[in-house]
Amino acid sequence: MTTELASTTSLNVAERLREIARRIPDELAIAEAAGRNADGRWTYRRVTFRELDRDTDRLAAGLVDLGVHTGTRLALFVPMGIDFISLVFALFKAGAVVVLIDPGMGPRQLMDCLDEVQPQGFIAVPALQALRLLPGSRYGGMRFNVTVGRRWFWRGPTLAGLRRRGEAISCEAAATQPSDSAAIIFTSGSTGPAKGVLYSHENFDRQVSELQAFYGIQAGEIDVPCFPLFGLFNAALGVTTILPRIDFRRPARVDPQRLVAAIEEWKATQSFASPTVWDSVGRYCEENNVRLPTVRRLLAAGAPVPAAVLRRLSGRIHPEGEIHTPYGATEALPVASIGAAEVLAETGRQTDAGSGVCVGRRFPGIEWRVIRIVDGPIASIADAAELPPGEIGELIVRGPVVTERYVTRTQFNRLAKIPDPAAQGYQRQWHRMGDVGYLDSRERFWFCGRLSHRVLTAAGPMYTIPCEAIFNRHPEVRRSALVGVGRPGAQQPVIVVEPTWSKIPHRRASASRLVGELRTLALTSPLTAEIRTFLVRRRLPVDIRHNAKISREWLSIWATRRV
Repeated sequence: MTTELASTTSLNVAERLREIARRIPDELAIAEAAGRNADGRWTYRRVTFRELDRDTDRLAAGLVDLGVHTGTRLALFVPMGIDFISLVFALFKAGAVVVLIDPGMGPRQLMDCLDEVQPQGFIAVPALQALRLLPGSRYGGMRFNVTVGRRWFWRGPTLAGLRRRGEAISCEAAATQPSDSAAIIFTSGSTGPAKGVLYSHENFDRQVSELQAFYGIQAGEIDVPCFPLFGLFNAALGVTTILPRIDFRRPARVDPQRLVAAIEEWKATQSFASPTVWDSVGRYCEENNVRLPTVRRLLAAGAPVPAAVLRRLSGRIHPEGEIHTPYGATEALPVASIGAAEVLAETGRQTDAGSGVCVGRRFPGIEWRVIRIVDGPIASIADAAELPPGEIGELIVRGPVVTERYVTRTQFNRLAKIPDPAAQGYQRQWHRMGDVGYLDSRERFWFCGRLSHRVLTAAGPMYTIPCEAIFNRHPEVRRSALVGVGRPGAQQPVIVVEPTWSKIPHRRASASRLVGELRTLALTSPLTAEIRTFLVRRRLPVDIRHNAKISREWLSIWATRRV
């Protein structure tokens, strides 16, 4: 039997993997921790780039033989690993649209996302397939369902069966156009409802190009990523991906020893993780006098990275290495970047004084502006007033890595997009980042918080990041959050702090003392002099994806009940 996918003269991002497999077929693509041997050392399941490319061919051919075609939406619920990476590229090759939803958001929100995106099938582990088939489930009648693992009490193909099905079928990547849909990736929902962001093949292709050129990433490097998306980028760049046995869904619970051990064992040159992970790794390295001399590039993203974390790690990687903090969002990535050297030598001191967090200079493919804050839709770019350097407003961006629209919660397209009727292609609209800040005289963006998080007092707006920086200087404050209580325009500013000593005895007395010291500290800056109310909370709630962004909307409700 021979069933061929359409040959391509267009753009399919999976062709990047094909090209890498031609250039370095026998180089290691992925090593995934599988278990421990008798002496306690980790064993790894391994695939070369040639093996990975062939596996994606088999899976893509099997999917097409099942009836999957260009535009078919398939929800992928598979843990980060070789199978996850292989399935994503197989779906690209088949022309399908990969639907990625973070299961950590909870069952109710997960089902809401599925209801809105309406996938035509699940590629999922047995537990999620079982949920799909529960009595009364809305997803039992889906046409395409592949079980990754053993079937329990249902029929249908398994991943192993799909591989066998595609073994004898020749395969070329689907002839997708640059603007054709490749994936729907949901935002984390940390600053509003989770929304499905539509990625085209061009978006992904340009992301790979921008990251490679900006950071000088070379084929043959070795990366230990703690975020699934970077495992996909690595495969398209010819970079070896090492996957230690960690829970990629819960960065705050990552065992730093396991991550460090993987970096040391494989002599990794690069690693990507959230600030929460790097804080834990930095403390571990400091306490155990561990150095990571092979690492030349650390990437930290998901939330502002404290200078203390950068300082702790900078002296422990290669002398010529650098820590980069790329800035962006699910809808637009990457936008800007800054290195630790610049932060520690200059911008960090300004951040501590309340100037905001400098996220650096834009990537070459990005255009950006800071515009006057508007609460509501902006009908045209002609209606967006651009602000001069130094004045706080909302950041808007456009470029080939900026996604075009949401395909769920589509009412947010009016709020998030600004049309430019005079432009063509990807330039025909701007994306509103939802972040406030300002550009300095050197074209660097200084992040001052989320637009929706600003506190609107009778005296004017207060921005979270500058105000929180004043209190984060206190040695007993791990992090803090500015929230508003009351009606916008007359809100009372409240600071909620997470102390460093949450488990010590006599916590109530310590909290009372800390609050008194924070009131004194508030008077040292005009940004915070009017803040009178302080609350101490053992832990501040954070986002599910990076465990780093503080959930200020929830904290505002919590604070309202106590003030």
